[in-house]
Amino acid sequence: MIYLKTPEEMAIIQANGEILGKCHAEVAKAIQPGVTTLALDKIAYEFIKDNGAHPSFLNYQVGNKKYAYSLCISVNDVVVHGLPGALVLQEGDIISIDAGVYKNKFHADSAYTYGIGNVAAEVQKLMQVTKESLYLGLNQAQAGKRVGDVGNAVQVYTESLGYGVVRELVGHGVGKSLHESPEVPNYGRRGDGAKLKEGMVIAIEPMINLGKRQISVDKDGWTIRTIDRKASAHFEHTVGVTAAGPKALTTFAYIEEVLKTSTVLLNI
Repeated sequence: MIYLKTPEEMAIIQANGEILGKCHAEVAKAIQPGVTTLALDKIAYEFIKDNGAHPSFLNYQVGNKKYAYSLCISVNDVVVHGLPGALVLQEGDIISIDAGVYKNKFHADSAYTYGIGNVAAEVQKLMQVTKESLYLGLNQAQAGKRVGDVGNAVQVYTESLGYGVVRELVGHGVGKSLHESPEVPNYGRRGDGAKLKEGMVIAIEPMINLGKRQISVDKDGWTIRTIDRKASAHFEHTVGVTAAGPKALTTFAYIEEVLKTSTVLLNI
């Protein structure tokens, strides 16, 4: 079932998106060679709790598994769901940070991919194109259009440049549950899929690979990698469908303020 949100409920999600954007910025300040991914997770947990909220991912249940961290941290060939741990970040890595905030009975969800120092030019381009594809998809989130219009915008742009669009992982509705209907693939045909209606809130999250689109899952049951071990990038906004058009309820503004003054992170 697709749950439509009132303007007041959408405002709660946007307020959570503000906390989430500021959380991403605090994590961004710490991203540099020599830092462990677990240290970044601790920063996020403390920031979210200090703001009276709960990390959406912490203790998230999938089957008989619970996710034990506040962030999904995916480095280089990891597409999504990378587990924070002892991994030490290196010069030239790219790192996707995916996070959620739960407060006042609603979730907000967003992701951003960072480059550390001297990142290969082809990987920089992948990051740029993936971020651009997010906004192309977002612009299609209009009442009367369909989910397929969102996915088609992402797919046509990224595949035209030779990238692989992950099929097995998709965006989703967001609200009182972190994952609601409808599913929002990053591929599809215009005019297909669920009809977008005023009051819908969806997470649009392109996951785009430098090489082949296929993925594999590590033995931990969480970490998802590109099958050819080439880099993958991931950007995500929670988006409201409103009478005035698509509205990003999460923000990258705080992240990008950090990137402007950082000598370590790539500002794309």
